[in-house]
Amino acid sequence: MQVYLDHAATTPLRTEARDAWIEASTTVGNASSIHGGGQSARRLLEESRERIAAVLDCDPIELVLTSGGTESINLALKGLWWSRREGDAVVLPDGEHHATLDAVEWLHAQEQARVLGVGLDASGRIPPAGFEGALATPGVAFGTALMANNESGTINDSAALAAAAARARVPLHLDAVAAFGHVPVRFSGLRADAEGATGLVALSVSAHKIGGPVGIGALVVSRTATMTALLHGGGQQRALRAGTQDVAGAAAFAVAAELAEGEREAESERLTALRDDLVRGILAAVPQAELLGDPVRRLPGNAHILFPGAAGESLLFLLDQAGIAVSTGSACQAGVPEPSHVVLAMGRTEADARSVLRFTLGRASTRADVDAVVAAIPDAYARASRRS
Repeated sequence: MQVYLDHAATTPLRTEARDAWIEASTTVGNASSIHGGGQSARRLLEESRERIAAVLDCDPIELVLTSGGTESINLALKGLWWSRREGDAVVLPDGEHHATLDAVEWLHAQEQARVLGVGLDASGRIPPAGFEGALATPGVAFGTALMANNESGTINDSAALAAAAARARVPLHLDAVAAFGHVPVRFSGLRADAEGATGLVALSVSAHKIGGPVGIGALVVSRTATMTALLHGGGQQRALRAGTQDVAGAAAFAVAAELAEGEREAESERLTALRDDLVRGILAAVPQAELLGDPVRRLPGNAHILFPGAAGESLLFLLDQAGIAVSTGSACQAGVPEPSHVVLAMGRTEADARSVLRFTLGRASTRADVDAVVAAIPDAYARASRRS
């Protein structure tokens, strides 16, 4: 039986979410149709939107359902760029997810956007002072930042970043895909729009990271935000996203969101204890290894570990042979033999950036999983070191 420690890539579908999806999928009718069947689908869709919005602490009308985190991020970044009244620059911290990095690179190449980078500290955190300094640069159109780094697990000070954007009167997008379900994600509480300041205007999440189905996510867009749609052809959601809405996916997402939030504190405590045991066991078995990222202010199930002198791809392969699934970084870059841009952004060498593994625990993780990894890692490290 496989030991699965790659929950940050995707976590198993919850039984309750699956059942909600199956039940909702029997509802016949397009939610945009005005006949009885369509209106039944509409009611289920809007009830699901309200439930997800309640978890995220936003108004239901602010919740735009999407196909997942990548679409949410692209809608936020490109939509803010195309609707801007002024400015030609984007504030982009180093170490962001590739959905953000690649979208901004596209804006740079196709729309001539200037990119204002913000360096990370040694723990992989975005320094609020550095972020605020970049926001103060003349000509900034908007800023973006991770609530928690998907690779290192380090949790950023989102409140400070949002407050900095409010003071600079610059629209801000927060990528909460990795954070949602693990730390409090409260859109209204982060908005920081006192005295008419802009602050946080968009926040992205995805269902399959919290036990919902793949293929649905959301972008919270402030009522006051000006944003241009990526997709046109019906304007179903505030003219921000066109297309037939996924009623069954929304119903399953709502169930997963409520369950994840309801168990978040207890599960965070459990996963933190398991993760700490995993880290202690690995460091005892491989004294050369090093935990990267903030040792305390990190996602509860994340262990991002450097194995000096061993290629991460080799370690991943050897552990996979032993029945243990882990990652060398974000799933979107899996299989690509390149150094971790997050590790490089933390000031480490290219050799270090090629020698990391990300272990991420989730709802199904057990003590036996931790013991299996600790037992397998010495041999895997020795063999990977010889190969390197």
